[in-house]
Amino acid sequence: MAIAWEESEKGNSGTITPKLVPVIASLLDKSIQRNEILGAPKRDVVTVFDGSKAPTMNVRQYIERIYKYARCSKSCYVVAYIYIDRFIQATGLRLTCLNVHRLLITSLMVATKFMDDECCNNEYYAKVGGVSTAEMNKLEMEFLFSLDFRLNVTVELYAKYCRQLEREGVVGQLKSSRLMSSVRFPLG
Repeated sequence: MAIAWEESEKGNSGTITPKLVPVIASLLDKSIQRNEILGAPKRDVVTVFDGSKAPTMNVRQYIERIYKYARCSKSCYVVAYIYIDRFIQATGLRLTCLNVHRLLITSLMVATKFMDDECCNNEYYAKVGGVSTAEMNKLEMEFLFSLDFRLNVTVELYAKYCRQLEREGVVGQLKSSRLMSSVRFPLG
């Protein structure tokens, strides 16, 4: 089941999106801006998630595109955000305009495969994300190994992240209990 985020807004692409989508985009953008202020990362390692140049589509446009085409439950967006946090903690990688897009499509694809009963294949997500199927497969494997295949998210952790998203102000009207009431977690 999906989160009942009834409040929606018209996104930059003209698609009606739940307020959750721009909130996550805003948080990712803030992280990128913080990292740019801090300067270049200490290690000059290029990962499979780094593009050679920043995409023309900003984070909000990209996540709205994913929302429009990915056909996944809204709860997957919260779980994907949790996975990105885990990935950053596990790898020490900093979010940048060069890696955020690939991390976003990969984390959302993995979250959908883990959370939803039905999901699209890697080829479909590759098309949505603007990468090749071979690259999508490689991104997924790197992502999963970096997380040590630890994909389970407890109800408590999910609730914590929902509260964090609510505090961002855009979805401040929603109550955690209402969000939590319609979410089904896989056993694990």
